[in-house]
Amino acid sequence: MVKLKPYIDSLDKKKILVYGLGRSGLSTLHALAKTGAQIVAGDDDPERLEPAREMGVQILDEGRQDFSEFAFVLLSPGIPLTHPEPHRVVKAASAAGVEVIGDIELFYRAGKTGKTIGVTGTNGKSTTVSLIHHIIKTCGKKTVLGGNIGVPVLDLKIPAGECYTVLEMSSYQIDLCPTFRPDISVLINITPDHIDRHGGVEEYAAVKKKIVDESQSGFGGGTAIICTDDEHTRAILESVRERGLRKVVPVSVLKAEEGGVYVEGGMLVDAMSGQLVTIGDMEDLKSLRGDHNHQNAVCAYAVARTIGFAPEQIFEAMQSFEGLQHRQFLVRTINGVSYVNDSKATNAEAAAMALNCHNNIYWIVGGRKKDTGLKGLEMFSDRIRHAFLIGESTEEFAVWMQNFGISYSRCGTLSAAVEAAHTMAQESRGQPGGAGVVLLSPACASFDQFKSFEDRGTKFTRLIAKLAE
Repeated sequence: MVKLKPYIDSLDKKKILVYGLGRSGLSTLHALAKTGAQIVAGDDDPERLEPAREMGVQILDEGRQDFSEFAFVLLSPGIPLTHPEPHRVVKAASAAGVEVIGDIELFYRAGKTGKTIGVTGTNGKSTTVSLIHHIIKTCGKKTVLGGNIGVPVLDLKIPAGECYTVLEMSSYQIDLCPTFRPDISVLINITPDHIDRHGGVEEYAAVKKKIVDESQSGFGGGTAIICTDDEHTRAILESVRERGLRKVVPVSVLKAEEGGVYVEGGMLVDAMSGQLVTIGDMEDLKSLRGDHNHQNAVCAYAVARTIGFAPEQIFEAMQSFEGLQHRQFLVRTINGVSYVNDSKATNAEAAAMALNCHNNIYWIVGGRKKDTGLKGLEMFSDRIRHAFLIGESTEEFAVWMQNFGISYSRCGTLSAAVEAAHTMAQESRGQPGGAGVVLLSPACASFDQFKSFEDRGTKFTRLIAKLAE
């Protein structure tokens, strides 16, 4: 656990409000309790306050609380900071002149974070940070992984000596970091998402930009690795170059990038040193198929080169990466039919990445839909043999399927969809276009029927494990 006491002791014994007691909030509560800090806890859900009560922590009384007593408010990333309007606690803090921060900012202020690598983007963050972590570890250096994936940052154990702290950072988390900027910052892509929480795609992009557009970092200067494959990231790269606060490394899977890393003719090319060096065939990266995963790979490769690893070391490490659960993860193959868990695909853009990688698809789709619905996925209609609809979005998605001539079944639940998809895929083996795939790529949030996308993916994996050969 990160040692917070030296920083907390510098706050002149002011109180600290921890608001939002989800996983990161509880982690913060426990970390602060070890310092002897005066903590106040709050949450919109009264039941979530029980752990704080058991710890003897004071519970926020909003009607009587003088917010000027707080050194800062530690806000959960899930609580609105600005849109659709600031949460009432944010408003109260602002009125009292008290700053609102997140656990990653507190982690940074505590010091001893190791050299930090922060990764953001609409899609691909988890795969990219996991790949970076894997490369560093495989190449023999110390590394820890946390943030929006795995362990909350204040639970990380930073070993002595040289260590690389790899952080997945959502737009919500970046918004709660007024001063922290990673030593190496990575921006993968920007497509419309979380618009309700930022006010619009331009505002969303502006938050993402913060991670690469500031020089402040634990070790000074800093490097910005930016994938230029969409209009928003290209504009950000030009802006960062103009400001000159960071070294900029462009990466792409669509075009050659001078001084960067890119994919050309299916090969990984390194131009970071000014000379073009072909590193290897992307087909050799078995767990990183498709353009979206190639984006993740070029970003991770550029990070590893920035650290100083040799190209052949990096590519060999990438070849041994096994991929992630819930991100196009091959669960099982039965009689030539693949069963793929892509539960992390919570929007149409993410689902498109999976649909683009397969043919003869038996697609399990649906849940709590995003604003974009299934927009844009009609281009994959010739790949989809049948769709199996689940969750709240069933009727709306049924209309969409009819409009684009895709056959479908209303299944309602995941278990019914798995059974129906398995039966149809097995009965239809041998079709032109290659082996079939039963693909869970919902293009929706999970919260109508599941606790999280992980919960949804885990249940899918269990259902697949029970299928007979």
